[in-house]
Formats: sequence, C-alpha cells, structure tokens
Amino acid sequence: MARRQLAAVLVAFTMSMLGLAFAADPIYDTFCRVTGFGGTTRVATEAPSHVLEREVDIRFDANVAEAPLLFRPLQPQHPIRLGEHGLAFYEVTNTSDEPVNVIASYNVTPHEAGIYFNKLECFCFEERIIGAGETKKLPVVFFVSPDLDEKRGLNSLSTITLSYTFFQSADWKGAANSAALNPVVAVQ
Repeated sequence: MARRQLAAVLVAFTMSMLGLAFAADPIYDTFCRVTGFGGTTRVATEAPSHVLEREVDIRFDANVAEAPLLFRPLQPQHPIRLGEHGLAFYEVTNTSDEPVNVIASYNVTPHEAGIYFNKLECFCFEERIIGAGETKKLPVVFFVSPDLDEKRGLNSLSTITLSYTFFQSADWKGAANSAALNPVVAVQ
C-alpha cells in the first residue's frame, strides 16, 4: 500500500511540475504587464481623460538582431505632455533579395516608467513578411499616463526611451492574413 501511495504522490508531483512549467510563461508575462517589470509597457484601449502640463521627452531607438534589415525611427525624439496622444513612425527596409519573416519586440527605459507608457497601436509582436527590397513605415500611437506624475521617485523623470528590436522569425506560420488585419503604411 505504501508503494502505491508513494507512486501516486510522485505522479501528482510530476504532473504539478509539468503544469507549472507550461504556466510559467503566461504567469511571467502577466506579472510583467501588471508591474511594468523589465520596461514592459501596457496596451491601452483608450487614452486618459485629462492631460497634464508636465512634459516628458520620448526618445526612439531601433535595433536589428540577425536580419537583413535597415530599421530606424523617423524622428529621434518627441516631447509629449502626460496624458496626451503621441504618434511616431519607424521605417524598416529589407536589404536582401528574398522576403524575410520578422517580428519586433520592445521595451521602455527606465524600466520603472514601463507601467506608465501605454500603446494604443503598435507593430510589435506581430509577425510580418517584408518583401525583397521593400520599405514599410510602421506607426506607434502612445501616451504616458498622468499617473506618472504621482509616482514618488519618478517626479523628476524627463526622458523615456522606447526601443524596438526586429528579429527574424523562425516559427513563421504564414501571416499573410494577419498582415491584412494589421496593415502598415507602405512607402512609395
């Protein structure tokens, strides 16, 4: 009887560990979105109801990790009042003679500001195909929450950097349909 109980406990423990392994990524993702940990920004559905006079300077950074792309912000920085909508554009060009499958990730620095930086529209975490020699203009609509003004320790914060990195996507699942759902502006 003791062996059966031990076997049942070991099976239950193993299944619990397996379940936790599968749940770790969504739990960590949720933790980052709720706390702003690691510069994770929030995705907003609407802008705040009021705008403050306090202004912060948003700087834009563009990086490429092992993909044949030229990627740059079309404006180096943008001053914005807390609660006000901002619009910025990045430009990406495929420098190869083959289409590339890419995805962009982002973060905000200082990391403590991530929870206050909200995106209403963004090209991040959407796999897309960029044709050979093609150039696309990618918009980002954002705001910095007026709640930043009330956060002790961030009262003197004057600059936030939004940084994107494009990666070649190894797990491409054919996002021609998702590209139609999430269009970008093609540069003529």
